[in-house]
Amino acid sequence: MQRHTNSVFFQFQRALQALSLFLIVMMAAGLVASCLLATLGLAPWLYLPLRFGETVYPQGGMWLQCGAAALFLALCFYIPANRRMVQLERSHRDFSMTMDDVARAYAISHDADRRGAFMLRSEFDAVRERITYLRQHPELESLEPEILQVAAQMSQQSRDIAEIYSDEKVDRAKTFLRQRQQEVERFQEQIDIATRSVKEIKRWLHEVELEEHVVQVQLDRLSKDLTDVLPQIGFQSPLGRRNVVAMSKSKH
Repeated sequence: MQRHTNSVFFQFQRALQALSLFLIVMMAAGLVASCLLATLGLAPWLYLPLRFGETVYPQGGMWLQCGAAALFLALCFYIPANRRMVQLERSHRDFSMTMDDVARAYAISHDADRRGAFMLRSEFDAVRERITYLRQHPELESLEPEILQVAAQMSQQSRDIAEIYSDEKVDRAKTFLRQRQQEVERFQEQIDIATRSVKEIKRWLHEVELEEHVVQVQLDRLSKDLTDVLPQIGFQSPLGRRNVVAMSKSKH
């Protein structure tokens, strides 16, 4: 769509340029002819009195007519240069359009080659097979045969690349990479599970050690309390020094 719009705009621009050149030539011819006829007395001069301050120039129309004729006559000398520039621009644009068409046709032929649409191996038969395919393609109906031939030759030269990067091999490589990716994802899931398990074990170990510490503190406190209470009831602390005290026998 964009390409069609650019083509229409370029055609409209060329029409305006041609009309402008035609008007310049006609104006120059008309003004020069009117000046010559007026000089020979066959036609009147342009009557347009001009005033500059207090000075009046009754021949101002004649000067204006001669100046306009000289101006348009001078513009006519630029027409050949402008025409060469237009031709150069047109040839450059045509070359650009031709290269775009060749690239588009080559892309279609190369894509078909990657799908394995061409079977002939000899160079002549391979090029002819590609030209036939491009002629029958609905998107390339308006292209010239020379463009299709160049695209077919380029496609034939890149046949090895099309075989190496054929759709079948590319799909197989993508499938292999997809499987590898799935394996990596499964392995990553296992690593995540193992990481969570390790964190859970470490947390559990910390809780067990904390509980053991609390139990040990309670046991130490109980031992201390027991050591303080036993002497008060006549028992020797099992943790202290053993002193045996003989008790007297009662007389009956």
